[in-house]
Amino acid sequence: MIKNSFIFLDGIANETEKKLWKSGILTWNDFINAKSIKGISSDRKKYLDFKLQEARKALANENSGYFADKFLPVDSWRLYDYFKDEAIFLDIEVSGVTEKDDVTVVGLFDGKDSKIMIKNINLDFTYLARELRKYKIIVTFNGSVFDIPFLKKRYPNLIPEIPIIDLRFVCNRLKFNGGLKEIEVKLGIIRQDFTTKFNSGNPHQLFKMFHGSKDEYYLQLLQEYNEEDIVNLKFIADMLISKMRNSLVT
Repeated sequence: MIKNSFIFLDGIANETEKKLWKSGILTWNDFINAKSIKGISSDRKKYLDFKLQEARKALANENSGYFADKFLPVDSWRLYDYFKDEAIFLDIEVSGVTEKDDVTVVGLFDGKDSKIMIKNINLDFTYLARELRKYKIIVTFNGSVFDIPFLKKRYPNLIPEIPIIDLRFVCNRLKFNGGLKEIEVKLGIIRQDFTTKFNSGNPHQLFKMFHGSKDEYYLQLLQEYNEEDIVNLKFIADMLISKMRNSLVT
């Protein structure tokens, strides 16, 4: 989808992009190779050709960072298909939202393996920073609004300059409204019995229960709860971004 996208170019809005597609300009190459394009002056076309060649070079070099600020959060999903094999799915839990509150759990899933890091056990932000730099995109749910700003504020050098794909915007565009757990139900995603019962609860409560009791049972529940969050993010991304792509081009 990224090579069919023009809305990251200066002055190209959604309606202009649709007009380009309807006129047969479906890809970056189509745009660059066209001698002229209706509604775009020759001087402006030269500039846009240059920007598309720049973007094409970035893709060839696997430089996802080039696109980090090119798309609004509602449109960053367009990068998913190209970089999905180098995506990291991220979810955090926090103790609260005041200045004194902090991250209690960070979950990462690379499509095969998951890592669950818990405060006072194995949560190491130096290690986390190195780990995040292995990937080309970060996929979250509501992360552009909460997770990423929360992490950046408390740990300024933690998040690499790569695109953030926030699935909440994808879900909303496709009329799947609500929180992550509600959307999972609508999509037929079935969680373990305990996490289903825990849907209306607060994961931080499990964190406090573990640290208060030192009972490994609560730690296991917390790990499993967060792991289901991040694994399900990939399922949602694969399913709904495909729907978004199809709805956009038809």
